[in-house]
Amino acid sequence: MDKVTVIGGSGFLGSHVTDELSMRGYAVTIFDRAPSPWVKPDQRMVMGDMLDCSTLADACEGARYVYHFAGIADIGEATANPYQTIKANVLGATAALEVARNSHIERFVYASTMYVYSAAGSFYRASKQAAETIIETYSEAFDLDYTLLRYGSLYGPRAQDWNGLRGYVRQVIQEGRLEYPGSGDERREYIHVRDAARLSVDVLDKQHCNQAITVTGSQVLNSSELVDMIFEIAGKKPDVVFSQDQRREEHYRLTPYRYTPRQAKKLVPAEFIDLGQGILETCEEIAQSVDQD
Repeated sequence: MDKVTVIGGSGFLGSHVTDELSMRGYAVTIFDRAPSPWVKPDQRMVMGDMLDCSTLADACEGARYVYHFAGIADIGEATANPYQTIKANVLGATAALEVARNSHIERFVYASTMYVYSAAGSFYRASKQAAETIIETYSEAFDLDYTLLRYGSLYGPRAQDWNGLRGYVRQVIQEGRLEYPGSGDERREYIHVRDAARLSVDVLDKQHCNQAITVTGSQVLNSSELVDMIFEIAGKKPDVVFSQDQRREEHYRLTPYRYTPRQAKKLVPAEFIDLGQGILETCEEIAQSVDQD
């Protein structure tokens, strides 16, 4: 049985990837600073700081693959805290790479973002671009194979409160209204986190070795269409204010792409969770959390 260590496996995307890995028969070790609420009986949980190479090395011992999901992923937080973002996203990735090469890991799988293509994204984008460059350089210097996963707009169960779609659904359910920080014409390709997790494990196939992969959905919506769908599914009369002056400049409007030499293959699920079904699932999850409060 192949062993896999998932750094940041207690979080939103990481926890779903650990689920998928276990379902496919891998022996999973989760490394995180906090215990996973979703850890399974057959999974090993190791807690520690990702800059603690000694503890991380213990977690990676005997592993064939290492996934790296840890770091700061909230663009707002990254913009406000550049030093902590560089420390977490760049030094954190470098520490994981150093452990991976010393542990003779076969493949290093890194969670990046579509923002690496963009001029938007502030320090979050910059930190991911820097980490990708360091990963490629480690591969050249030490023959450490890698796969870069550039995720699009994720949503679904276990998402943090700052997750865009979850935040919109929460406000509609709790307040019956929505203040959207944008014009309504912003476009996104949403992908359900479980679909993203399946693709994240599919990339262990050799054809994806030393490749950059764009992981996104096939359902493209602009913001006004998404908002209409949320109100309809929630059974609420639409009450939305689009505040274009509030749209944060660190987010892209229509596309993350600009001219860049960074090439990537696009990977989308052949079968996927419909966006409407996913929004309904998010509504139910939020309603349950409100009832528990």
